Amino acid sequence: MAGQLAGQPILILREGSQRTRGREAQSNNIMAAKAVAAAVRTTLGPRGMDKMLVDSLGDIVITNDGATILKEMDIEHPAAKMIVEVSKTQDDEVGDGTTTAAVLAGELLKNAEELLDQNVHPTVIANGYRLASIKAKEILATLAMDVRPDNRDLLVKIASTAITGKGAESSKEAFASLAVSAVLAVVNTENGKNTVDVDDIKVEKKVGGSVEGSQLIEGMVIDKERVHTNMPKRVKDAKILLLNEALEIKKTEVDAEISIKSPDQLQLFLDQEEQMLHDMVNKIVASGANIVFVQKGIDDIAQHYLAKAGIYAARRVKKSDMEKLARATGAKILTSLKEINESDLGKAGLVEEKKIGEEAMTYVTECHNPKAVSIILRGGTEHVVDEAERALHDALRVVGVTIEDGKLVAGGGSPEIELALRLREYSATLTGREQLAVGKFAEALEIIPRSLAENAGLDTINMLVDMRSQHERGNKTAGLNVFKGQVVDMLEEGVVEPLRVKMQAIDSATEAATMILRIDDVLSSKSAPGGMPPGGPGGMGGMGGMGGMEGME
Repeated sequence: MAGQLAGQPILILREGSQRTRGREAQSNNIMAAKAVAAAVRTTLGPRGMDKMLVDSLGDIVITNDGATILKEMDIEHPAAKMIVEVSKTQDDEVGDGTTTAAVLAGELLKNAEELLDQNVHPTVIANGYRLASIKAKEILATLAMDVRPDNRDLLVKIASTAITGKGAESSKEAFASLAVSAVLAVVNTENGKNTVDVDDIKVEKKVGGSVEGSQLIEGMVIDKERVHTNMPKRVKDAKILLLNEALEIKKTEVDAEISIKSPDQLQLFLDQEEQMLHDMVNKIVASGANIVFVQKGIDDIAQHYLAKAGIYAARRVKKSDMEKLARATGAKILTSLKEINESDLGKAGLVEEKKIGEEAMTYVTECHNPKAVSIILRGGTEHVVDEAERALHDALRVVGVTIEDGKLVAGGGSPEIELALRLREYSATLTGREQLAVGKFAEALEIIPRSLAENAGLDTINMLVDMRSQHERGNKTAGLNVFKGQVVDMLEEGVVEPLRVKMQAIDSATEAATMILRIDDVLSSKSAPGGMPPGGPGGMGGMGGMGGMEGME
């Protein structure tokens, strides 16, 4: 990029920088975004396929989850990264609908390209898309139905819709039921509003057995065994001490040297160390605790004394598990044994060590706080268990969101067809070129039912025509049953999704699409040896007349 001064070119950008502008920049960005959307499109719906991702270390992930696929893919192109962000936001906000959001963003851009070819200005398209998304959310709100937290059947249907198409589908019923029971156990009600924090549910993965063997434990499961075989296996009326300090002799902070001249002195020194450990254990015994969870290590001698006192101890417990235990049992996490009171201890009805497969685990049940639940996930191989966990995560999140909002819509592509129909009517009421953009937005929404049909090997045109005619007759919940290849009432089929999943997908897809559309200039520079952008922090100075750079970082 150069200016002219008395016939002398002036270079503004560093050598080796690249600049694409205008139509070329737009079509590059749109092409990249479409490519990303196409990568996940085949995973959509119950008949969607899975992807196998192999990273540079040779680790394998086999998944159907849009957010996971895009996160694991090594994506370079800046515009493509924005589509990845769409699915990440969707995952953070609602946990499901990640593929839908990414596919929708790609389709919105593809349709915008057709308008750009007809010389419609990008700002006009962005404006039309914004109008359409506001209208779409209004229409969606009218399609939503109420669901109460005590309506377990509907919640199970929502969970099983989220699991359908994922690896754990074979045991969908059991999984959905697990998810609903777990979420219902951790619902918090404040000022008449329900909130659900899925982090309260601990998921412990164990390879072996089958997915069917997964179970819900009312309480906490810690993936640790007792440290000494002489410790009791079962402790009733547990008084639990959570300790952040190691039950070991601390090394001195400074380099210290102890000179020992006779064997007696060495013996005295060792006795003194042992006495210190004994004192530590005595403090624990005096507090009345009979269960100790330590976040760091426990010395062999300390293990011996704990076992003699009949105390159950586990070491190197994860920080997150310690926090969950504190919530479940009402214990305080202590960083020192110095001032230990009975009030610092937590309570549980039963603590026991059980074997699952080859490994022993600690079960803390009949907790002081019943809002503590754990799910033990089983599966034949590591990859099966990992994919089951992703499916379960989606199910837990959607059930949580539904309980929080109390609203659901039918699935199977039916809301998208209804929205497309109503948005076309809405576009007819608009004057100006926005009308074209709203029409394209309506068309883009149909990519969801179209992909559902395509992935199931059905005739997409016939299915879409059939669905449209049903909706025009007023069947607002008519959607696609991909197993039978027929258009049926999705509510009767029990295919339902939380309203927030659809709202969020439309929101984030529209925002990403309009952001990419408004970029008309891409400047990419080679990084300087010191890692500083070209020209230092002000490297882009002196470049006037560059409107439409809003989307650039």
